[in-house]
Amino acid sequence: MPSIELIQAVAVTAELCGRTFTEGAARMFVQDLSNFPEPAVLKALGRCRREVKGMLTIQDVISRVDDGRPGVEEAWAQMPFDESQSMVWTDEMASAFGTALPLLEEGDKVAARMAFKETYTRLIGEARDAGRPVRWTPSLGFDKNGHAAVLSEAVAKGRLTYEHAQDLCPKLPAPSANILALVGGAVKPNLLEAA
Repeated sequence: MPSIELIQAVAVTAELCGRTFTEGAARMFVQDLSNFPEPAVLKALGRCRREVKGMLTIQDVISRVDDGRPGVEEAWAQMPFDESQSMVWTDEMASAFGTALPLLEEGDKVAARMAFKETYTRLIGEARDAGRPVRWTPSLGFDKNGHAAVLSEAVAKGRLTYEHAQDLCPKLPAPSANILALVGGAVKPNLLEAA
């Protein structure tokens, strides 16, 4: 059940964007956002108040929910442009890269980037609409020297558990005390990873 704070935030945001909801429309609007954690929705509504010009829509809010998926430009910048590179990516990043890869192999980086962006944007929209949590997966390149840095970064960002990363790279250094403090004193399983 949505909190009063969320209902009020939706009503105020809609009003600031030039829209007034009937009680039924407000309930449906809030219901459509129920797949997302309430704190993330409240942050997205704050962004809407600053960014939306015109009538507030569900898509305005959903597109601003931070669900752990990188934005399209950030996702493209992380792509491995050769098979030696390792990375940890989301399901949507991997699928979109699969669309772009044939164009990259033909040497058309501009078309590849456009295809990636279109596919990735569609896939994250579908995932968010379905309420699917982000899932991070390692893709290790053949340069074994690059594995530890990529996996350590993923552990530090909470994208992989240390145990999972260490299974892939047995020589992976233990997380530092700073990382342990960030994740609450112990390396906790990444709940999203198991989804």
